[in-house]
Amino acid sequence: MKTDHLIEEAIKIMNNAYAPYSKFQVGAALLTKSGKVYTGCNIENAAYPVSCCAERVAIFKAISEGETEFQELAVAADTSRPVPPCGSCRQVMSEFFPKTMNIHLTNLTKETKSLTMEELLPFSFDTEDLLGS
Repeated sequence: MKTDHLIEEAIKIMNNAYAPYSKFQVGAALLTKSGKVYTGCNIENAAYPVSCCAERVAIFKAISEGETEFQELAVAADTSRPVPPCGSCRQVMSEFFPKTMNIHLTNLTKETKSLTMEELLPFSFDTEDLLGS
């Protein structure tokens, strides 16, 4: 699958976002190594902390379907620059994505910034930190 198609999927799923409070719609499209694409949109709640971002929705959908190997992710929003994921999403992404995996950040004009997971969240907290030295 071409990156352009993945970006299109992320932009398309934005329309399904439930964002009555922020009015900030975000879409994500996650490509697995098996070739399947899982999409996600942000889902807000009046109790803001229990809301879920598009990136995590896509990741959790894939994990719940048994997919654990990922190839690349595209994230889109109506922003002036390519939309950056929040810190919570970066931490979840670092749990499941290889450090070399490409993450494509974009906006509706398709200005895109592509980074590896390591570039997006260097020196992340991971499983090895729980094991001690």
